[in-house]
Amino acid sequence: MIVVRALIFIVLVSGAVGFGIPYFLLSGAGPGSHIPLGVFRWVGLLLMAAASCAYLACVYDFITAGRGTPAPYDPPRRLVSRRLYRHVRNPMYLSLLALLLGEAIALESRILLAYAAAVAVAVNLFVVLYEEPHLTRRFGATYEAYRRAVPRWIPRWTPAQEPPGGPKQVEGGG
Repeated sequence: MIVVRALIFIVLVSGAVGFGIPYFLLSGAGPGSHIPLGVFRWVGLLLMAAASCAYLACVYDFITAGRGTPAPYDPPRRLVSRRLYRHVRNPMYLSLLALLLGEAIALESRILLAYAAAVAVAVNLFVVLYEEPHLTRRFGATYEAYRRAVPRWIPRWTPAQEPPGGPKQVEGGG
């Protein structure tokens, strides 16, 4: 059932941000919204593919290690601090932003580049103003140790160790 809940969030929310809104923005794009990149636009497709794989790996970790979904109304019951989360605290958001950047490059679109920048600002504000304080209250010292060990946006080259005592579980879930 948790997989179904995660899929619903991915399709409705991530699908809208990653594909629905960009499609809407491009449908009204007029002259001057094009950035000629030539063969470099293929880099955008590679970035989109890598970002999609990273995003799905993060969702998998939320389901298997965290026992929850990416949705704020159905969050993981355990702090997820494995695989990509040992390099950077927000790999799922970075994956989404990389997908948007890849779309902007592949489609040679100034509008999508501006949209990706706007989403980056919104995501940063969400993380700083809501998510980090919420995770600090939810997971306490374990999350604080994780915050000290793993950067918010710029990935570490070498993975951090798991927080002391391993990932903390929140009884009762959500």
